[in-house]
Amino acid sequence: MNTKHVSDRTERKELKRKARAKAPAKPKRADTVARGSMKKKVKQITKGQTVRKR
Repeated sequence: MNTKHVSDRTERKELKRKARAKAPAKPKRADTVARGSMKKKVKQITKGQTVRKR
């Protein structure tokens, strides 16, 4: 929903709420799909050699 043309904050919120109510409901996630499957995966940092204390 593009509300850039509306300058009043309360009016913009109202428009967004109406659009959200009109929009069709999103389908539920299937049981076989992991909860965080769409998240960006973070690569693990490899452990290198530690610096020896002198």
